[in-house]
Amino acid sequence: MKQAAIVILNYNGKEMLEKFLPIVIQNSRFEVVIVDNASTDSSALFLEQHFPGIRTIFLQNNHGFSKGYNQALSQLKGEFEYYLLLNSDVEVTPGWDLGLIQWLAKNRDYAAVQPKILSQANKRAFDYAGAGGGFIDQLGFPYCRGRILNVIEEDRGQYDDDQDVDWVSGACFAVRADLYHQLGGFENLFFAHMEEIDLCWRMTKKGYKLGYTGNVSVYHVGGGTLSRTSPFKTYLNYRNNLLMLYRNLTFVGFFKVMLVRGFLDMAALIFFVVTGKGIHAQKILKAYSDFFNMKDQIDKSNPLAPKLPSNSAGKKVYSIIGTYYLKRKTKYSTI
Repeated sequence: MKQAAIVILNYNGKEMLEKFLPIVIQNSRFEVVIVDNASTDSSALFLEQHFPGIRTIFLQNNHGFSKGYNQALSQLKGEFEYYLLLNSDVEVTPGWDLGLIQWLAKNRDYAAVQPKILSQANKRAFDYAGAGGGFIDQLGFPYCRGRILNVIEEDRGQYDDDQDVDWVSGACFAVRADLYHQLGGFENLFFAHMEEIDLCWRMTKKGYKLGYTGNVSVYHVGGGTLSRTSPFKTYLNYRNNLLMLYRNLTFVGFFKVMLVRGFLDMAALIFFVVTGKGIHAQKILKAYSDFFNMKDQIDKSNPLAPKLPSNSAGKKVYSIIGTYYLKRKTKYSTI
């Protein structure tokens, strides 16, 4: 069995592959596998002409992030001890892959680990997706060291440590391959967004830990496939968050969370209407509607939890939204 594979999922990302794939090859030790999610641009031709030696898995349909990775990794099952899942819009640094794999090899009770994720556009700032390690509040809202809601911190070395986290970023992380398959991988129904948080939650319920190491850094463009301001992203985030809560919580736990979550989500809906972003408000309503239509398709056979995980370096955060808007705390260090 080989030690690790770097698996990059691509969908109409020729521009990103052209810019970042040579850097991945130059700065990495392990084998690179490209998964093409039925791209309609010239990605396939570009790979054939410029990187004919790279192993490429072509999927027949665009299955999104979740099912796309699941289908591709099922073809790699049994070949590798670890997977390094990497977005196509990430600029890696020398030895990034070996650093993450060595970290997991040393820390056997950890299921996955992510690096420090900085902005590719402004390399002195953290990136939105993962930043200095991801956490989740008791209402299901994710946040990070280095990024609270839309407030991004400058990297001053404040998160150059190793830290237990609640979730690792799908933009870049290393995971134990056998455990990934044992847990069924990402939830296919999600398509994209929240799938890594759901998987990480299931890992912790199995008794594993999740890690962040600031000794490895990468730079993420973000929004390469779907803009952060996209109404479809709003829809996916709300729908998948509800599905994640329903999948992992007991009935009582889910009910307790939704007593407050429903109020906050409706407040967000009203905010979008008042600020002239009615399309986003419509997407929240659609997310709730589709959640009720889809919830019975969710596999709840995994152990259920009475409440959400909370491993924020000993800090208890009930609501990151309340912490931000009511307590005016916009940085992780002030929580």
